[in-house]
Amino acid sequence: MDPPDHTRLRGLVSKAFTSRMVERLRPRIEAITAELIGALPEEADLVSGFAYPLPVMVITEMLGVPPEDHERFSGWSEILARSLDPMLTDELISETGRARREFRDYFRDLIAIRRARPGEDFLSALARVEGLTEPELLATCVLLLVAGHETTVNLIANGILHLAGHGLLRQAAERPRQVVEEVLRYDPPVQLTSRIALEDTELGGTRVPKGTPVLGLIGAANRDPAVFPDPDRFDVTRDPGRHLAFGLGIHFCLGATLARLEGEIALAALAGAAPGLELTDPAPPYKSNLVLRGLESLPARLRR
Repeated sequence: MDPPDHTRLRGLVSKAFTSRMVERLRPRIEAITAELIGALPEEADLVSGFAYPLPVMVITEMLGVPPEDHERFSGWSEILARSLDPMLTDELISETGRARREFRDYFRDLIAIRRARPGEDFLSALARVEGLTEPELLATCVLLLVAGHETTVNLIANGILHLAGHGLLRQAAERPRQVVEEVLRYDPPVQLTSRIALEDTELGGTRVPKGTPVLGLIGAANRDPAVFPDPDRFDVTRDPGRHLAFGLGIHFCLGATLARLEGEIALAALAGAAPGLELTDPAPPYKSNLVLRGLESLPARLRR
């Protein structure tokens, strides 16, 4: 969306993602993290057993989605994440349409329940907002749920991969903030984004006519040697500078504060609990997604 609609909707939703509101979630995120790590066997897939369930549990609790419904929307979310890719098959387009309808039907029913019996969750608060149309409310719920966990799953899994692969996992406990920023720069969960030129313009000497779609390669920008010295080196001691993992300007990621907090807690806790963690597959498989780049699985041996 563009202003003024974007400004209005973002203003309504952003109240749940202020630094103060997010910091209140720290104890709960720490508790979920400890529970998940405690349940991991010695040989574990750290995507399905850790990186995936943590952000899912956090964002669903924020929105007030019942725990028993988590499995229902995991498939919908995966399809919608794949639909962000620039080239789609007819089959995926059809699957995306079905997933959107089912997702929105689910939230329509859940919103009706929250309006009848409001809780303390964010969905109950959104349902009470005046001036928010039903299509806007449903679209916002789907966006928050998909964006609130798909990207953070990748942040955590990518972080474990590079930290363990470089023998730097202990650094996550010693300098969590720097570690997360370097993971975001080095291997951003969102590899590219798209925009449409609203007027005739020029980029890098190339004319871009009004209405032209443009792809911005975040992953490439974060390896720009003019901005980051030795950009292809994973260095958790570097000043992360102005990486673009969360975008830029008015569309800067709404959940950046929450994603950073989850990443810092997850990686630091894993480093503390299993400092001798070893990856059992040196080249773990990636999902086929282009935009939301993330691991399919991450087999590891936990040495506690």
